[in-house]
Amino acid sequence: MRAASREAYAAALERLDQLAAGAEPERLRTVADELLAAADLLRRQPRLRRALADPAQPGSKRSALLAGLLAGRIGDWSAELLRTLVSGRWSAASELLDGCEQLGVQALLASAEASGDLADVEDELFRFGQVVSGDPVLAAALGDRSTPAAQRAELTELLLAGKASEVTRAAVRVALGGFGGRGVGAALIRLVELAAERRDRSIAYVTVAAPLSDDEERRLGAALSARYGREVAVKTTVDPRVIGGVRVRVGADLYDGTVARRLAQARNALVAT
Repeated sequence: MRAASREAYAAALERLDQLAAGAEPERLRTVADELLAAADLLRRQPRLRRALADPAQPGSKRSALLAGLLAGRIGDWSAELLRTLVSGRWSAASELLDGCEQLGVQALLASAEASGDLADVEDELFRFGQVVSGDPVLAAALGDRSTPAAQRAELTELLLAGKASEVTRAAVRVALGGFGGRGVGAALIRLVELAAERRDRSIAYVTVAAPLSDDEERRLGAALSARYGREVAVKTTVDPRVIGGVRVRVGADLYDGTVARRLAQARNALVAT
């Protein structure tokens, strides 16, 4: 998002966080459903999306337009959040859509936070992302936009039944819809990152040839937390192709101490001589 859109989104997110303080998880889940439904409406109605983001119209007029369309169909909290969102200044209509969808995801994560399940949701989304990335056939099936999202969601419900929370399954459905214009795999990664951010943590994506012990993972997490000055959640992927050593990515930082990388460097040096 550009600066104006970020400011409009930040105002709505701040209000969501105020409402979420001490709120019941069920109410926040309802808010999430309503905000995500509003985002779906914006996705299907480009003319409405443009009208609601039109900088030539005052924010009060734009928010009144949306309120009239949704009157009696959403609760007070959702109406207030959408009013706050739409009345802000948006750099582009597409960014309003992204802001509405992301606010719905934040409400979903807030519901898990209120019930004490946010860490579990973060882990479940990461593990499902690993399953998808490790199975090309499944990844292709879930990413096939020619198949309605509802049909693909039926497949994920079968895969996650009894293995993931209701919030996780709802977040996966958001990913199937192309969260923020992303593919399914990238959308799942972004959802994991948003869950971690809500817990005031960074994420370290760690790739190793063999599983780390619990103690090794704790020590790595502690070392990274000390380096970055904030809590770091370690998400480990086992990939025998790295042969040995460890690869760590935190944001834009990449530390690659794998045997595979050292061998590649050696090969390149021999070719260059």
